Amino acid sequence: MTASINDVARAAGVSASTVSRALRGRAGVSEEVRDRIVEVAARLGYTASRSASSLASGRTFTIGVVVPYVGRWFFGTVLDAAEHVFSAAGYDVLLYNLGSPETRKRFFTKLPVRKRVDAVLSLLIPDEEETAALLSLGVPLATTVGAARPGFSVVGIDDRAGTEMAVRHLVNLGHRRIGMIEGASEPLHWTTPIERRQGYLDVLAEAGIVHDPALEADGEYTVAGGERAMTRLLAAARPPTAVFAQSDEMAMGALRALRRHRLKVPDDVSVVGFDDHELAEVVGLTTVAQPVAGQGAEAARLLLRQLDEPAAELPEQVRMPIRLVLRETTAPPRPRGPQ
Repeated sequence: MTASINDVARAAGVSASTVSRALRGRAGVSEEVRDRIVEVAARLGYTASRSASSLASGRTFTIGVVVPYVGRWFFGTVLDAAEHVFSAAGYDVLLYNLGSPETRKRFFTKLPVRKRVDAVLSLLIPDEEETAALLSLGVPLATTVGAARPGFSVVGIDDRAGTEMAVRHLVNLGHRRIGMIEGASEPLHWTTPIERRQGYLDVLAEAGIVHDPALEADGEYTVAGGERAMTRLLAAARPPTAVFAQSDEMAMGALRALRRHRLKVPDDVSVVGFDDHELAEVVGLTTVAQPVAGQGAEAARLLLRQLDEPAAELPEQVRMPIRLVLRETTAPPRPRGPQ
């Protein structure tokens, strides 16, 4: 038998009205209770009645999600968490994977989501023309990447502050030759690599360390790219004693390169990542933890609330908490002459 809203309410120990508010992202429900209701609804296979709601509201009960790289861990994790919230509230997801310039141009030229979705979650950073196109849809918009922008609810973190935590940790351990494996901002207009690079430069300046461009390498936000970047850094005239990677996947690639060169971590080189990837603990990686799934869920809830409460004042930007997680890949540099 199909579960009802009353079944969910009984199993979660709340009222049916609380279940309705929680699943539709409305205010007045604590995060603990909301999470419990979402979990119970998913376990019982409950979704809100779409046919009756659609007739009454004229909605499609579909959310458009625009993703640049659906196969990459960060975007996949955000998407999974957001879809979980949408599904529990009775919404389907219409996914657009815009991984190439051609598909991206075609999407924003034709806007196939028009009149097909009630809201859009964009996991890419649109340029001015693309932003205008999305705004022309006249539906709620949210994102988990980039800085605040008019017309969007933005859920994210302070990338610069997170990087400062990581690099300052290496400085405090005594490292002076600190390299960075970064990702390029083009052609997808990423602000994350720009912000994280600035945080790296700020801490070096704060510590009186002269920036050496030879200690930066592009790791393409992939494991393989991180391995290649670490190999380039090791070929420098004066290799780094520590490396900050702008993502855990690049950090894992760096660990693989160091192992291939028979260098010990952290005895020979310390490594810090960013994300707290699900495998970070497995490899003992020191990293900056960010709530990736939490950002997806929060962005989804903000969209649902905009749909149910159009007049409600919602935050233009929500900053999620970050923290430095110390594991086994960082230690003071070994004395071996000038660094």
